[in-house]
Amino acid sequence: MSGAIVKNYGIGGTRIAKQTRKSDNPRWDMDFISRVDEMEKEADAIVVFGGTNDFGHGDAAIGDFDSRDEHTFYGAMHSLCIKLLNKYPDAEVVFVTPLHRASENGEINEIGLKREAPLSGYVDIIKEVAGHYGLPVCDLFNESGMQPEVGIIREKYMPDGLHPSDAGSEKIAKRLCGFLTRL
Repeated sequence: MSGAIVKNYGIGGTRIAKQTRKSDNPRWDMDFISRVDEMEKEADAIVVFGGTNDFGHGDAAIGDFDSRDEHTFYGAMHSLCIKLLNKYPDAEVVFVTPLHRASENGEINEIGLKREAPLSGYVDIIKEVAGHYGLPVCDLFNESGMQPEVGIIREKYMPDGLHPSDAGSEKIAKRLCGFLTRL
C-alpha cells in the first residue's frame, strides 16, 4: 500500500512481557523484547503492534510505571522501548494499540488467571510508556472503527471477536499508513 519494503517479525500468540508459565507452543514464549536482537539493523520505521495477548493469556503482572522488571507489563514496555531506541536511534519507532476484543472486560483471562485491568488499561500503559520516550502511538483501540460488540462490525471485520478478517486487516492498513504518513 505504501511501497515500503516490509519485514514482519511478528509471531502470533506472543506477548510483550516475559511469562512465568511456558506455553504449549515454545514459539509463543518468544516475547517481543527477546526478538529485537533477531531484527535487521537497518530500518526506517519500526511498528510494534502488541498487548492483546498479554491481556488475553499472559501471566505477567501489570506492575507500575517505575518497574523495569520484564516480567511485568510496565517493565517490559520500558525495556522494549529502550532496546528499540538503542538499536534504531534514527528510525521512527511507533506503537500500535490493541483493537477492541470480545472479552475485553472479563475478569478472568484465557488461562484462568484474574485480570488486574481491562484491555483499556493495557492500552493506557502502552500510550503512557511510549509517550515517556516520545514515541508516537497509533491508537486503534479508540480510532479503528472496529468494536466486536456491534454485530455487523464483528461479522465484517473481526468474526471471532478478536482477529481481523481480510477487510479488517485492510482497514487497519489504511489507518496505519495514514498515521505513518503524518509523522
